[in-house]
Amino acid sequence: MPDETPHDDGREPAPGEGRSATGRRVPAPAPPADETETDSDVSGTGKTDTTEPGEAHDSGTRSPRTSAGETGSDETGDSGSGEAGSSESGSGGSGEDHPEAPSGALIPEEIEQPVGERDPATGAPVTLPAAQQASEPVPPEPGAPDPAHDVEQRKREAGVDHLFPFGKPGQPLGRAHPFVFGFTAALGVITAWMLVKAATNAKSVIVMIVVAMFLAVGLNPAVERLRRFGLPRGAAVATVFLIVILFFAGFVASLVQPVSEQVTELRHNIPEYVQQLQNNRTLADWDKRYGLLERAEKTVNGDGFQKGLTDTATGIGKVAINGIFQTITILILTLYFLSSLPQIKTFFYQLAPRTRRARVALLGDEILDRIGGYVAGQFTIALIAGVCSYIFLSILGVKYALALALIVAVTDLIPLIGATIGAVVVSLVAFLTGTTTDLIVCAVFYVVYQQVENYVVYPRVMKRTVDVQPAVTIVAALVGAALLGVVGALLAIPTAAAISLLIREVVMPRQETL
Repeated sequence: MPDETPHDDGREPAPGEGRSATGRRVPAPAPPADETETDSDVSGTGKTDTTEPGEAHDSGTRSPRTSAGETGSDETGDSGSGEAGSSESGSGGSGEDHPEAPSGALIPEEIEQPVGERDPATGAPVTLPAAQQASEPVPPEPGAPDPAHDVEQRKREAGVDHLFPFGKPGQPLGRAHPFVFGFTAALGVITAWMLVKAATNAKSVIVMIVVAMFLAVGLNPAVERLRRFGLPRGAAVATVFLIVILFFAGFVASLVQPVSEQVTELRHNIPEYVQQLQNNRTLADWDKRYGLLERAEKTVNGDGFQKGLTDTATGIGKVAINGIFQTITILILTLYFLSSLPQIKTFFYQLAPRTRRARVALLGDEILDRIGGYVAGQFTIALIAGVCSYIFLSILGVKYALALALIVAVTDLIPLIGATIGAVVVSLVAFLTGTTTDLIVCAVFYVVYQQVENYVVYPRVMKRTVDVQPAVTIVAALVGAALLGVVGALLAIPTAAAISLLIREVVMPRQETL
């Protein structure tokens, strides 16, 4: 039985055409029509739209009311064309917002153009005004009026428009401009001067902070040693700090008794001293020749002497009170720094770049260990000097041997000149409380002891704890004393140790790679 379905195998479908389920060729969608074309031209089938005006169509569905020739005549062959015509006629006559083609795609002529800006509140398109070009300034022409007198010429040359009502601004000043460079340099100089001025005004506070940090770093090895015995850090810090407080308290207590006794003895012996001066033949001869006693009496009874004596006593009192306040402040700061030293180290190590933080931490730990070793070495040398002085003064029978030994131990903490200061004080007290023989014996003892300390004890201790050459130690102590006095002499040697470590571990290896 022959197939009733006609086949058109004679030619291949044209580009854009396809075949339906029954094998018929389906025409390609028609191109967009002009507004003057009719619906029949758009459909391309010759059929007219039978949709009544005003009747709505659903996108992509047939109209319920079509012509008789389109409904039921050929359900297999003409249904595609009928649907296309119905859909296209519906899209052309209904004015729907988003009509679709038979394939479900939007009809090109009905697609809305994209909008660049939308209202953020409603999402509706926003029509922006067209960009307007700013007018360029007009260069002055020969014979043009002066803009200082002519307003219109002023506006033309300045390029006044709605965007720049006062004229188009010129190019900003670059960094290389002399004014910018000079202003920046002046600000830098003023800032540096203010920093130097602030550091000078706060010199005493900065010195106290540095000394407290120095003592905290120096006492940290003792804290770490106590922690090895199982003590927590808080208990170890408290123990070490209590020992320091007891040392200072014992030093002050040892000085109170001798000073009070000497002041009392001086007050009782003043009349005797005056009588001895009057009976002295040499002094009496000088008094006859130059009138020394008369001049001394006038000087003592004068207003300037009394005022000067009062000012001197007030100054001594202020110095004493200031010294006590600074000592207490340094001790308190030392306690705080010693208790939080690990956190302080971690904070400063984190300021280094992450790629170099490990090496910075290792070098920093080594520097802190050397500072701690220096402080421990200084305390060891001072302890040796104090013990030797106490033994010698006890054998010689000098009064206040314990107080004098503590003075020697404290002054021996000062590099280079500390031992000499202690020796002078002890020799003077021995002469005042004893005889000339005591003075000579004390002077000889301390000269010999200083030689032993300087050439035997000090180099061995410092070489073991700080690892600094003796010549560097002497030079650093001299420079530090010239800059900051006693505090500079104390800080000079550990500073020299830190600098020598950095030179050996950082500078010299880098020089080898160049």
